[in-house]
Amino acid sequence: MTRVMHGMAALLATALIATFLGSSVTVELVGRHGAIATVKQWIVFPGLAMLVPALALTGLSGLRLARHRRDALLARKLQRMRLVAANGLLILTPCALYLDDLASAGRFDARFAVFQGLELCAGCANIALMALNMRDGWRMSRGHAVPGRLERTETGRHP
Repeated sequence: MTRVMHGMAALLATALIATFLGSSVTVELVGRHGAIATVKQWIVFPGLAMLVPALALTGLSGLRLARHRRDALLARKLQRMRLVAANGLLILTPCALYLDDLASAGRFDARFAVFQGLELCAGCANIALMALNMRDGWRMSRGHAVPGRLERTETGRHP
């Protein structure tokens, strides 16, 4: 049960971040200022209100699943999650709140563009880190197999 919960929470968190990024880019390219302000508002609420519990559940369930492991794969996953958390708390959340404030005030100037760019870069970094953690999670749960990939035998051939 914990494994399923962990996977679903991680998938939800990654999908939410990807949705935030995708909607931000789309509305920036084709939307009017009112639409941009609406997207920024929705990212803050209910977006962050859904993302924070999903990330917390991912972290807590992951720690529970890994409580008896002590290997390099787990160490890499934990290090990445520290980076994801720091990125989210120190860059992404403040950017989301500030961009919402700027957009609601109609201030779509160079400052908005700089913070939007920072948010997009940090969001892409988090998606990449979370994708690497998903890959390593699959390896940990399936005896180092990656879904959709055949493992090679010692002779270099597929089984």
